[in-house]
Amino acid sequence: MFVRHTSCSLLIQENADPDVRRDLDQFFKRLVPPSSDPSMGWVIHTAEGPDDMPAHIKAALTQVSIGIPVGARRLMLGTWQGLYLFEHRDRPHRREVVLHLGG
Repeated sequence: MFVRHTSCSLLIQENADPDVRRDLDQFFKRLVPPSSDPSMGWVIHTAEGPDDMPAHIKAALTQVSIGIPVGARRLMLGTWQGLYLFEHRDRPHRREVVLHLGG
């Protein structure tokens, strides 16, 4: 799978407890705050808003492509695993994911 954007990423993560997703969101917000935060004063790319360059940094720290085995016409994820499109911008954006099945 491949996401065709530079400000979001793909993650495999626990899907049973929604607190995991919320905690991950909070972790990345603390790790890379908006460019309007004083600690991010070094950021130059701000034309698309204070969430844009931090979104690029978050995407660089995660992954935009991921391989997942398929068997019996299903993704072979573990019991507690889910596949997420991890949006790094503050507002939702239209995103495209490309899937390649080899065999």
